[in-house]
Amino acid sequence: MPRLPLEGVRVVEFAHMVMGPSCGLVLADLGAEVIKVEPLEGDNTRRLMGAGAGFYPIFNRNKKSLAIDLKRAEGREIALKLIDTADALTENFRPGALEKSGFGYDTLSKRNPRLVYCTLKGFLSGPYEHRPALDEVVQMMGGLAYMTGLPDRPLRVGSSVNDIMGGMFGAIGILAALRERDSTGRGKLVRSALYENTVFLVAQHMAQLAITGEEPPPMAVKKPAWGVYDIFATKDNDRLFVGVVTDTQWVVFCREFGAGELAADERLRTNAQRVAEREWMLPRLGEIFRGYTKPELEKKLEAIGLPYAPITRPRDLFDDPHLNARGGMIKTTDPRGYEFRVPGLPLELDGERLGQRSDPPAIGEHSRALLGQLGYAAQAIDALFAERVVA
Repeated sequence: MPRLPLEGVRVVEFAHMVMGPSCGLVLADLGAEVIKVEPLEGDNTRRLMGAGAGFYPIFNRNKKSLAIDLKRAEGREIALKLIDTADALTENFRPGALEKSGFGYDTLSKRNPRLVYCTLKGFLSGPYEHRPALDEVVQMMGGLAYMTGLPDRPLRVGSSVNDIMGGMFGAIGILAALRERDSTGRGKLVRSALYENTVFLVAQHMAQLAITGEEPPPMAVKKPAWGVYDIFATKDNDRLFVGVVTDTQWVVFCREFGAGELAADERLRTNAQRVAEREWMLPRLGEIFRGYTKPELEKKLEAIGLPYAPITRPRDLFDDPHLNARGGMIKTTDPRGYEFRVPGLPLELDGERLGQRSDPPAIGEHSRALLGQLGYAAQAIDALFAERVVA
């Protein structure tokens, strides 16, 4: 296996749920040694089922687990010794929680001036910074739920999009701080937050309002930028999304689908004109598309190079031929015994996907080895286990 970009970087992760672990996942997949410090009973996401059943196995591969009781002086001393060896630390507990335990940035940066300390919270600095937050909370207050649902019924996006995006921005900040440390020799405090990354997602709609003077409606009742950008029914009672977003594509569409009368219609020459004529134009296109089964229409659109997409459920993605090519899906075994394939990090480096080096760890799977690295003798390690300081 070729050397990974972050080999030699040690990250201590005080994180749970999605936002913090997704930050660590990015760093771990890129080759960093990410050590998940968790309580003796383990991260709560290990036990979640229902909508949370996938949290732990998705966001914790390629990591090590050290289970310690941070309420005990001996446990805190282990954690501090570990942090002294770290390049970066991540945490996403409630505001002030780690500071009260003696693991705040001011304290730890004095012990380890090279430490990059990344705190992942609900809000960046400002009037809201002490509020607790969840993905759905910030989707509501950041405008994303409004833009996703109907005008009188805001709807959260169908994924933990802000938690994951917040973790990604945290990883970007850590990488920037590590790069800067190469020249300064000092780490720094990095902050990433759910609310601000939600607003960042909605920024295009804010700019649209500022430029046009018109408040953008939710996407469900959108005023589209393109004349043909919709879901159409097919002959076999299925559906397909089709986009014709340029004037060149419109010419191709009319030619290949035998729609000469549309090609000749002066009202449809430009995309802006087609947007204005959607009310009568889209039903006419629907008649054309209903002349094809879904497979026939997919084949034709693929051949002529027009954008299209089936309406896919998550279950369908397991067998997607593109995702399964060249290492896009990773076989994972959850500590609870479940085996399945999950998507890898959506990156290629020199044409290679980033894979899995180790399954998501069991609680304390690496505790003994890590304690040995920190200088604890075998007898002392046995005593720490016997006294339930570590697990």
